[in-house]
Amino acid sequence: MRNPPFPPQSDTLVLAGPVGPLDVAVDLPKPEVPAQPVTAIVCHPLSTEGGTMHNKVVTMAANTLRDLGVTTVRFNFRSVGESAGSFDHGNGEQDDLKAVVAWVREQRPDHQLWLVGFSFGAFVSLKVTADVQPQALVSIAPPAGRWDFGGIQPPAQWLVIQGEQDEIVDPQAVYDWLDSVDAPHELVRMPDTSHFFHRKLIDLRGAITHGVKRWLPLQADPAA
Repeated sequence: MRNPPFPPQSDTLVLAGPVGPLDVAVDLPKPEVPAQPVTAIVCHPLSTEGGTMHNKVVTMAANTLRDLGVTTVRFNFRSVGESAGSFDHGNGEQDDLKAVVAWVREQRPDHQLWLVGFSFGAFVSLKVTADVQPQALVSIAPPAGRWDFGGIQPPAQWLVIQGEQDEIVDPQAVYDWLDSVDAPHELVRMPDTSHFFHRKLIDLRGAITHGVKRWLPLQADPAA
């Protein structure tokens, strides 16, 4: 199948993935803010545990970026929704993400590419950084200790957000892993926060906004 062009307005579409169609949702920046030359791909949590591109943490992350003028692309990994294929333990899912990256870069060659991932999506986005070299990366509750994070090469602009009462990802395992990674990063520890950020989504919005706004190519006039 031939991939569609990038939509001129927020829309859903289907891309050709490595093993068949991939569900994709493109959302343009909020109309009341200046559009940034940035497209962020947001990756969802574990497919076998109900993770989809409609997950509340994924949509909050995307909406937060849209409030900053960033275009967002969410998609379903293989086996989720109408995306073809079977769960592949993060291996084939990396190929799915690379297919979406290739389409975004073809359609938006003048845009920076940012990757955002929540839980399993954080793992997948981290694993492809060496190959796709995004300008920025946001890792929300990266599942250190549950998946093999070897060989990652995060960009210089890397934000990690971890809930301190995460019942699925061991927070201390995340902190220990970050201490072992030879890469600059900003770590935001969110107290009294569970894995799915129950009652903490507004705090998550604030953490993302504060962490990434300085990376935006078009900065607001400080005198305005």
